[in-house]
Amino acid sequence: MRTATLGPAQRAESLAGMAERELDILVVGGGVVGAGTALDAVTRGLSTGIVEARDWASGTSSRSSKLIHGGLRYLEMLDFALVREALKERGLLLERLAPHLVRPVPFLYPLRHRGWERLYAGSGVALYDAMSLARGHGRGLPLHRHLTRRHALRVAPCLKKDALVGALQYYDAQVDDARFVTALVRTAVSYGAKAANRARVTGFLREGERVVGARVRDVESGDEYEIRAKQVVNATGVWTDDTQAMVGERGQFHVRASKGIHLVVPRDRINSTTGLILRTEKSVLFVIPWGRHWIIGTTDTDWDLDKAHPAASSADIDYLLQRVNSVLAVPLGRDDVEGVYAGLRPLLAGESEATSKLSREHTVAHPVPGLVVVAGGKYTTYRVMAKDAVDEAVHGLDMRVADCVTEEIPLFGAEGYPALWNARARIAAQYGLHVVRVEHLLRRYGSAAREVLALIAEEPALGAPLRAADDYLRAEIVYAASHEGARHLDDVLTRRTRISIETFDRGTRSAREAAELMAPVLGWDKEQIEREVEHYEKRVEAERESQRQPDDLTADAARLGAPDIVPS
Repeated sequence: MRTATLGPAQRAESLAGMAERELDILVVGGGVVGAGTALDAVTRGLSTGIVEARDWASGTSSRSSKLIHGGLRYLEMLDFALVREALKERGLLLERLAPHLVRPVPFLYPLRHRGWERLYAGSGVALYDAMSLARGHGRGLPLHRHLTRRHALRVAPCLKKDALVGALQYYDAQVDDARFVTALVRTAVSYGAKAANRARVTGFLREGERVVGARVRDVESGDEYEIRAKQVVNATGVWTDDTQAMVGERGQFHVRASKGIHLVVPRDRINSTTGLILRTEKSVLFVIPWGRHWIIGTTDTDWDLDKAHPAASSADIDYLLQRVNSVLAVPLGRDDVEGVYAGLRPLLAGESEATSKLSREHTVAHPVPGLVVVAGGKYTTYRVMAKDAVDEAVHGLDMRVADCVTEEIPLFGAEGYPALWNARARIAAQYGLHVVRVEHLLRRYGSAAREVLALIAEEPALGAPLRAADDYLRAEIVYAASHEGARHLDDVLTRRTRISIETFDRGTRSAREAAELMAPVLGWDKEQIEREVEHYEKRVEAERESQRQPDDLTADAARLGAPDIVPS
């Protein structure tokens, strides 16, 4: 297994290295598209750097529905090309690129009308399966099946008897979106890319009309760097317009933000062996199995307030509860909600009729020499977006460049994963852990679980779970800081783990223990530990307060009551 460490020393070396020698490609933005672009570029043999203003996946890419799917509802819109493309990517991720991170998940679609609805919906799901198999990457998932009402209620006893006359069951896939992005960055680094989070672009370097690099400020130290590159790729998602404004050029399209919120509830609150997909008056609602929890979402509303911390209002939460309770025999209440998170979808909005309907499609543009912009799209098709962005950048390079090879590049942790999974009982005995703990590590890290286990071998106390978040081992907190680029407590509790949405206390009871585990790796003294814990607690309280507000405006104001950056 290749090494790919994103520790403090490697981050410092990457920043210095990017400033030392001109890169072929500099990627701005550390979400799934930016990380995918860095991997695509470096595996074509290009010298590559990637910088992210906050944490890896801290924007949209950690706040999705956590599904890898073809987009069943896009079939209804007759967008066959998008569905076909996404189904191919789903198959690649399941079977070749990230089998340790992407796994099948079943969904039940309740039918409300006899006759015509089963024929209509059944035809759509049958086409979905057929398109998947036609791409040659759909054999890892079971085919859909038709269920009677009685059978559907055995599979999902949570449903009201009068909420359905029958059902369809089909399969898609899911992923921990933030962990997936970290794996992408680590894979790119393993092939030679330089990567730094908490490194904010403050402006672009110009030679005449040409963009020749970027000015970057290390948010941690305040140091400034000039990073020169033959081509810069702007992959900043909902921040695309803000980043473009630094160039002073009017873009060919704009990106608008659409807010989607999700609720997390304990697994025992909904009695079902399958996920649910429900039609609403606007779109669809998913109830998604998530370990010992369910994720319920999502909404779809315009958002023009703070992009860094979109807030879920009380009205948003009520909307989801009302919609899901319309089919549940035992309704959910506010007290059942463990976690709430809100994310922003980057939707394209063109300035002409030709581009006004781009929506979830993605586009790539070369607005000025030396600068490529990639925007729009959906999580599942990140690899296609990355390929298109690098293809466009290559046009501006005075050199012969190899074609994209990421269809053949397993992500970090995928190599050897099946063999380790088969050996999980032996590994558990070797390290004195329960086999369930080893399964948990393999599903989160793949073959890189051996690096986490090595920490436990050196310090057996790290093999114990966190006191207030039993699903996670203490070693995982240390590993997040030493190997996965976590710089702050929030990075660990919100993205490297999901403690912030999987516990009723939102991670506050785990904050001090986690900070003390991170401290030796990141060089924190007692005062910095206190600052980290205090900052996290203020963030949680601001989020709770925003979720008590009646609308977006008041929710946004409440969420902004917490500081954005941890003082040091």
